[in-house]
Amino acid sequence: MLNKLQKHLSSNFAFLNEKKLFLAVSGGIDSIVLLDLFHKLNYEIAVLHCNFSLRNLESDGDEYFVKAFCDEKNIPIFIQKFDTNQFASDYKLSTQLAARKLRYDWFYEQLREQNIDYILTAHHLDDSLETFLINLTRGTGLEGLTGIPAQNDKIIRPLLPFSRLEIENYANENNISWREDSSNASDKYLRNKIRHDVVPVLKELNVNLLASFQNTLDNLQQSQSLVDDATNLVHKIAVENDGNQLKINLNELLKLPNYKAYLYQWLKEFEFTSWNDIYDLVVAQSGKQVFSENYILLKDRDFLILYGKENVSIEAVFFIDKNQKDVKIPLNIALCNLDDISVTDSNSIFVDEDQLKFPLTIRKWQEGDYFYPIGMQGKKKLSKYFKDEKMSLLDKSNQWILCSDNQIVWVIGKRQDDRFKITNKTTNKLHIKLN
Repeated sequence: MLNKLQKHLSSNFAFLNEKKLFLAVSGGIDSIVLLDLFHKLNYEIAVLHCNFSLRNLESDGDEYFVKAFCDEKNIPIFIQKFDTNQFASDYKLSTQLAARKLRYDWFYEQLREQNIDYILTAHHLDDSLETFLINLTRGTGLEGLTGIPAQNDKIIRPLLPFSRLEIENYANENNISWREDSSNASDKYLRNKIRHDVVPVLKELNVNLLASFQNTLDNLQQSQSLVDDATNLVHKIAVENDGNQLKINLNELLKLPNYKAYLYQWLKEFEFTSWNDIYDLVVAQSGKQVFSENYILLKDRDFLILYGKENVSIEAVFFIDKNQKDVKIPLNIALCNLDDISVTDSNSIFVDEDQLKFPLTIRKWQEGDYFYPIGMQGKKKLSKYFKDEKMSLLDKSNQWILCSDNQIVWVIGKRQDDRFKITNKTTNKLHIKLN
């Protein structure tokens, strides 16, 4: 197994040479074998051990065992003890999810603090098979059937080509001791139930199950690669990044017979779960929305617009006193008096200060608001102006206006009101600029 691992590392993880590595070691057979192998291969390693305090004295025993193993081989070790049950209760998580979050948050914290390059975990081929079956039973896309990734950011899993049996044989042949986790014998968790009840039946049906599964994984991963290539090509045609928004052009998307697959690939990382609602949004009327925990997907005419909930501007009114020179919230606006005026643009206006009634206000637009667009005759409702400007629903919801005694002075960043423009009779000229 040592030689096989060495070849695997040379072929797929040559960049680990001369790197500083953390090994996540629980004390179980998989992680202890991983530690023994990398110690023999003379990598620069240190150990991370989490004590989740879930099995009382048994958890403490795991900690003592791993520390003794590292002390014997003169391997640096970092230990963190968690109150996992309390954390799960506080954040309303399952015990497994709580432990996972605690573990990986601490792992990355240690990467930064100790200036280590990568973390290695001991996931192996049987783990990948179990993950495949778990995802299959729950329902998943192609990505959920491609097994555990060999690398995910700074997390590397070098034992994925090895079976649990190979690991056990290595431990026995090298007289390696390990700790047994009593919770592994329980069918309380789905993974254990699959491990104890499902996988043995599959191995009875096919004695070469793991080899066949590895071939299947290779084929699925190649298929996923094709999907990724196609997704990226169509993304360039149909999707654009517009500031804090992602805009999906429906006219381009609907040219594709399998547009749902592209939507899934583009949006899966944004925590959506109501996929049928998203697919229906394509043909829904403007204004319909689908929500995830942190994102909103909005149908706006010929586009689906994705944006974070934090990008929806606050509803409030802000005041500008006379002689005030600048405003920082909700926008960065500067005000100054001057004699001469220069050419205006959408971010800069010149007004007759004597026509203003202070304090000025900055607020969101409201239904029924109207103004007199400079250079035009008569008044115009803001809703009509926005429509003519082809502003999206999101842009309209985020639009601020500058008012004097509730009369619009400026649709900020868009257009000035004609009533407050500078004339031949103006004596006090005020320049207002959006920075």
